[in-house]
Amino acid sequence: MKNLLAQISKAVLVSAELEAAIEAAFRKEQIRKQDCILKEYDHVRKLYFIDEGLLRTYYIHDGKEVTSWFYSENQFITSWHGFYRQVASHEYIEALVDCTVFSIEYIKYQQLIDTFQKFERFSRLLAEEQLAFIDSYSKGYLYMSAKDKYDHLLSYVPDIELRVKLGHIASFLGISQETLSRIRKR
Repeated sequence: MKNLLAQISKAVLVSAELEAAIEAAFRKEQIRKQDCILKEYDHVRKLYFIDEGLLRTYYIHDGKEVTSWFYSENQFITSWHGFYRQVASHEYIEALVDCTVFSIEYIKYQQLIDTFQKFERFSRLLAEEQLAFIDSYSKGYLYMSAKDKYDHLLSYVPDIELRVKLGHIASFLGISQETLSRIRKR
């Protein structure tokens, strides 16, 4: 819980009352490697904070898994569209290693927003951060070379090669494992 509170405190001042409410609303969960905490068509009920571990989001296209992003320690993860709209997910969330996360149900998240102005501000800043990242990613990433995409990924998750199967990285980059191997050798 210490890392979660520290992450929220980077954005807003967390009073003792808000801290107690956060501790009551979030639940600690252990996720085993390869477990999916969300599957396509599931109703998106939770937002997760990664205390320890690494997860990926992916979707199925033409029968193949396509990795859309990797999330590691001190990051929040969910199916963003599904969570904010309270609709079914169009993607999967899979643990790539054993993970410790803190989760909050949508209803409790909204209760914190309604009760604490500081948490409402945190929530808005989190949504803005995700929107800005997704917007930047969708506009700039499409035109990058495979090498630039790989370097961009390393800037976000520097130790990804040590923690993720190369097939998942290649899938994310939209290239073959052979092309990824050539890029890594340069």
